[in-house]
Amino acid sequence: MRVAVFDTHRFERDALERANQRHGHELAYYEPRLTRETAPLAERFDAVCSFVNDRLDNDALEVLQRGGVKLIALRSAGFNHVDLPAARRLGFTVVRVPEYSPYAVAEHAVALMLTLIRKTHRAYARVRESNFSLDGLVGFDLHGKTVGVVGTGRIGAVLLRIMHGFGCTLLAFDQNPSPTLARELGVRFVDLPQLFRESDIISLHVPLTPETRHLIDAAALAQMKPGVIVINTGRGALIDTQALVTALKRQQIGGAGLDVYEEEEGIFFQDLSGEVLQDDVLARLLTFPNTLITSHQGFLTREALANIAETTLANITAFERLEPLANQVVERA
Repeated sequence: MRVAVFDTHRFERDALERANQRHGHELAYYEPRLTRETAPLAERFDAVCSFVNDRLDNDALEVLQRGGVKLIALRSAGFNHVDLPAARRLGFTVVRVPEYSPYAVAEHAVALMLTLIRKTHRAYARVRESNFSLDGLVGFDLHGKTVGVVGTGRIGAVLLRIMHGFGCTLLAFDQNPSPTLARELGVRFVDLPQLFRESDIISLHVPLTPETRHLIDAAALAQMKPGVIVINTGRGALIDTQALVTALKRQQIGGAGLDVYEEEEGIFFQDLSGEVLQDDVLARLLTFPNTLITSHQGFLTREALANIAETTLANITAFERLEPLANQVVERA
């Protein structure tokens, strides 16, 4: 199949090319994000391959349909950037990569945690300037602390196992509590208010849905322990960023580790170092010494990139061969 691959980066092209040796599709790479304005680039292609910050709204999908595209292959787990009702109405099939490496994302969450707790980001910057003072760098032991994990799918479960290894007390919230995690790790499944009240560290691992949007808002933050560390490697809009800024200003929470941001579209994955950052909320977040932001890189390991590429191309191959689509995205009722 002829596939237009949008929003491509050097770090993923190699993985796609290696995986494509087994599938033999004709891949054309485009650096711009897939939007209504760039959708004409996919004219006469059979499929488009989309990433998380593309915008497949009704207008973009109509352009793709007129150009002959039949398949939308997402190389991501999330699909909230696709207008699914419009896709269904226009006759598109949508497939995704439901999982690639839970270890990659869970381990990145731990990296954010430990960096904030031990202030290694600040220490690194100091030492680079020959400042070897330890003032202001006091952290705390992770051992014995209570870690609350919201969402215990594959990523959340891996994080719980890692935290168990650190000797933490484990709390979790999930619509479907896992007896295995409770039995093997001693995880206590509780409701969200209790998790907010008792956790020293809270990590978010749920998809973005209307129900989880702004799951962490001003009311949730007010329930949390003073000094709590909040980690988000899921989706940016799980947190109400304005409420988070207010909580940070009031020193209500101890820190935030964010690999995602609710207005990251058009910012993350771009080099804006020579420009003035136009997002005032993000600029404010960057001023806090107890806030650590990475640019949606939780997935960025060799293993995860290889899995993403293989699953994406296998989805396209299955569509081409009229085989069952295990990873098809179906519009919610």
